[in-house]
Amino acid sequence: MKRSVCCLLITILATCTTVAAPRRDRMVVVISLDGFPSYALEDPYLPIPTIRQLMREGATAASMRPTNPTVTWPSHTSMVTGVDGSRHQVLYNGLLTPPSAGRPGKIEPWLDKDKMVRAVTVYDIAHKAGLTTAEVDWVAIYGARSITWKFPEIPDPEGVIEKELITRNVVSRDQLVNFRKAPITWRDSIWTEAAIHILTAHKPNLMLFHVLNMDSTHHRYGPMELASYNAFAFADDRVKQVRDALAKARLLDRTTLLVVSDHGFRTVNKLIQADAVLESKGVSGAWVVPEGGTAMVYATDPAERAALMPRIADAFRVVEGVEAVIGRDEFRRLGLNPDSKESPDLVLAAKPGYAFSGGKVSSASPFRGGSHGYLNTDSQMDAIFVAWGAGIRRGARLGQVSVMDLGPTIAKLLGLEMSDVQGHVLREILE
Repeated sequence: MKRSVCCLLITILATCTTVAAPRRDRMVVVISLDGFPSYALEDPYLPIPTIRQLMREGATAASMRPTNPTVTWPSHTSMVTGVDGSRHQVLYNGLLTPPSAGRPGKIEPWLDKDKMVRAVTVYDIAHKAGLTTAEVDWVAIYGARSITWKFPEIPDPEGVIEKELITRNVVSRDQLVNFRKAPITWRDSIWTEAAIHILTAHKPNLMLFHVLNMDSTHHRYGPMELASYNAFAFADDRVKQVRDALAKARLLDRTTLLVVSDHGFRTVNKLIQADAVLESKGVSGAWVVPEGGTAMVYATDPAERAALMPRIADAFRVVEGVEAVIGRDEFRRLGLNPDSKESPDLVLAAKPGYAFSGGKVSSASPFRGGSHGYLNTDSQMDAIFVAWGAGIRRGARLGQVSVMDLGPTIAKLLGLEMSDVQGHVLREILE
């Protein structure tokens, strides 16, 4: 009996020693370059020397597939939850209130994360394990109690980090008050300064850092144009600024850098004005949410849904630039939940060169710029994935990975585990 008890204790102790413990010595820094398409990396003249160096010295994937819809907030939420929109339920750049009683719905950004994200995040898990977390301009994260230090997209002049930056003369209180009115390049620079300050002064185990200039530039001028090349160079310099600051603070040996993006981009030549289509067909009772390469259609009165949706589907199938009209019976293959109250009644998909927009000017008006939001089976929506530093196997090369792989991989780097997720740990890149 005594021998059995001893054997049992030895077995328990041996098992306990194999369980991963939180890596309190590790810093994982995620830098998301909004709107960086993976196909851009094929251009040998792309002015991104820092990112190229990280690719040579670290690990990289050929591309990273986003989840549907291929939009900023949904994609970033998939990064940190390891699941798609059918589970985390972030389908827009904000919280959706569906239409009802014949009135259109609304989308509200910057509401509390607990109201918006229906899945556990990697920063929730890290915080619960006693690790410290931080975010700078991350999305769907407002009010998150599991974030230790923050400098949000709309900073608060009374916030802890904001006051520290004011004291250091990085930014003034008046500049913070008027932050949203400032040029996006300046805001990216301040967000970078905030990230560096948090990293070097507070040394969080996990930092989520998001910059926006490239996305803004691609929307306005289109990808792979002169303005776009300037945006690539500017983004690369933000990565260099973070890496150099970590080196100066002697933190590089404990830091893992993950440089990623949320989606790619397409050049757009014509806009499909969805409201104009419905008006021309004499169809009312629908609310359309354009998301660039796709548009979400809702019946404003659920009682009218069954009769209304076939009419809307027929109306859009013959419209110039519409690739497909997708009903709820096909939502699961898109990674959407047809049973969720947030889910649309129809998804409209645009052809290459076209994008959906609001307004009632014409059904296909000329335009020059860029967009995302196309179905994630479109390879031009693929994002980038680069990993470098502590815990990363030098020279590891992967094919296509999923944006949902990011969260589980971050957890593994921190000695943690994400369970019940759709993504998986990218073990091939780990030492």
